[in-house]
Amino acid sequence: MSNVETAFAPVSFTETATKEIKKLKDQQEITEDFGLRVGVEGGGCSGMSYVLGFDQKKEGDQEFEIDGIKIFMHKAHQMYLLGMQIDWQDGLNARGFTFNNPNATSSCGCGTSFSV
Repeated sequence: MSNVETAFAPVSFTETATKEIKKLKDQQEITEDFGLRVGVEGGGCSGMSYVLGFDQKKEGDQEFEIDGIKIFMHKAHQMYLLGMQIDWQDGLNARGFTFNNPNATSSCGCGTSFSV
């Protein structure tokens, strides 16, 4: 029996972010027991930093599927990330994942750290 949440995922991905995540998963030969961890941790110049990387499911995690990508998120992180959209930028001035978080009251210049 699966504990995958399908009705509502707390975060979303743009089409370009989804393509990049799938490309990275294929390049790194990530096995099916891994998913993409989306979360937060203390630190960074604004107080909290985003976590985005492939990981195995841990106690306290909820599992979602977004556009064919298995997502792991600790239950406590949802209040910080609810409604956030993750994008991928591949331009001359910036390259990497960006986070559009409606819960952030401020963020640092690099966009990887925020406060609520």
